[in-house]
Amino acid sequence: MTMNAISEIPIREHANAAAKARLTAPLLSILVPFYRDDPGALLDALAPLVRPHDDIELILYDDGEPDPALNRQVSAHIDHLDIAIRLLSSARNRGRAAGRNLLAQQAHGAWLLYLDADMTPRDAGFLDRYREVINAGACDAVFGGYETDWPEDHELQLHAALSRASDQNDAATRNGIGATAFCSSNLLVRSSVMKACPYDNGYTGWGWEDVDWAVSAARDFTLRHIDNPARHGGLQTSGVLLDKFRAGAANFKRLLDRHPELVDLPGARAARWLKTVPGQHRLRGLWSRMAASQVLPLRARTLALKLWRASWASEVI
Repeated sequence: MTMNAISEIPIREHANAAAKARLTAPLLSILVPFYRDDPGALLDALAPLVRPHDDIELILYDDGEPDPALNRQVSAHIDHLDIAIRLLSSARNRGRAAGRNLLAQQAHGAWLLYLDADMTPRDAGFLDRYREVINAGACDAVFGGYETDWPEDHELQLHAALSRASDQNDAATRNGIGATAFCSSNLLVRSSVMKACPYDNGYTGWGWEDVDWAVSAARDFTLRHIDNPARHGGLQTSGVLLDKFRAGAANFKRLLDRHPELVDLPGARAARWLKTVPGQHRLRGLWSRMAASQVLPLRARTLALKLWRASWASEVI
């Protein structure tokens, strides 16, 4: 979808009473995109943290082709909260990158906090720690990290194991990795940075737009990692992960094309290695069955899922 086509998609807005009564620009805009996910648990967790402050607004974004019943439910939910919340609803899906750009354009705060709808603050000091970053003024963007509670549902344990093995690191480890360890799921950033360096709308579907943004932003701005994790509740089944990783290969190619310096990312190295293995694509059925198995150890299932992802990436890099 072209930039012009995206900008022409109609947007509907619903503001609750507290948002309509706001007279001054906020310091912080909390931005929550969602797509067929109910952000209600996040709103209820944020409300007591936001309520003591009069310089915070929340903006939700329903990213197109919505579930009408869910949209009505979210509208009713925000009407019963006494913190300033606006709900933006798109007539058609814009995509993850374009949706986050829209939120940045609609926000009034000098700072923006992106939170995915399936996240919740870990504790009552969550916003206070971000205020310390804002008051210090020593950096332009920070990623707070995330943590995953172990699910009882066996169908979701593969996702939890993958998250813990690959992405769930403390700030010291993430600062050692750098910009490629950034995610948009718990990201504090100056609004001026988002104006200068928006997300690339060329990313469609799932994956890698947040890494692309962080690597691009790090060229001109100061990015840091801190220990201020949010809890990740949106775990998905092995079938959903397999589909996402297959579809995400095109976005991974776009990332490497735009940033050739990322040629040594672990996923890129694995894809190049598999590219040299004759007939490796014939093993995809085995890897998908291993990933979905409830009998194999999670370590073997996680490895199979990574091989599946690298195999599809090997076709495009």
